[in-house]
Amino acid sequence: KTRGVAKEERAAQVDEAARALGLGELLDRKPSELSGGQRQRVALARAIVRKPQAFLMDEPLSNLDAKLRVQTRAELIELQRRLAATVIYVTHDQVEAMTMGQRIAIMDRGVLQQVDAPQAVYDKPANLFVARFIGNPPMNTIEGDLVVDGADASVRVGEMLIPLPAGLAAAATRDSLTKVVFGVRPEHLDIAPDGIVTATITVIEALGHERHLVCRLDDSQMVIVRQAADVAPPREGDTIRLTAEPDQIHLFDAATERRVDP
Repeated sequence: KTRGVAKEERAAQVDEAARALGLGELLDRKPSELSGGQRQRVALARAIVRKPQAFLMDEPLSNLDAKLRVQTRAELIELQRRLAATVIYVTHDQVEAMTMGQRIAIMDRGVLQQVDAPQAVYDKPANLFVARFIGNPPMNTIEGDLVVDGADASVRVGEMLIPLPAGLAAAATRDSLTKVVFGVRPEHLDIAPDGIVTATITVIEALGHERHLVCRLDDSQMVIVRQAADVAPPREGDTIRLTAEPDQIHLFDAATERRVDP
């Protein structure tokens, strides 16, 4: 009204925003009659009808229930594409960041840790904070000592020696590292009879489409293995042997927590 928009166009814009956010049946209600999640969607709609060049959103989905959050997240992605507007979106939910962002910036205590495309951050986290934050379940990070034998290098964890790929071994030796953190994502760990890492299953989390095997190493460090639901499940208490593809292994300097790259 204050911008001089015609009545018919105002009604059309309100109707479009209301339909996009599931507010059509609530337009006749007063603010006091709305829930916290409904008020949050109204605030989004008030921004949308102005069609700005940029949106600044600070956890706009935080008060929504799980089902509505998934629905609204998809609608916001569609809305951003339709409006071709820049959106700066603050969230503590890594799923929102990974699915909605074209570039994500990870902050820790006000310090920028990494900026990149979501998949690039997932594949090559810059440090331990990012590695442990991005991913659900998060990356397994195992602390150990670097053992160098000529051109070869391994990570000693308790009584186990985990060999490093040639590139990582050379980089760790080059940087004169002693304490390191070995990283591997749950989906890149496999149960194998000839696996080098021995672990005991303590909890099995069945999620329907997949299961998570929560395991303890001999020194009590925890690792999680992601397993497909159609694979025969082990039992809690079983001792298993694990292996990982060499190109899926990550290494971090335990002192600086920075990623080690070949």
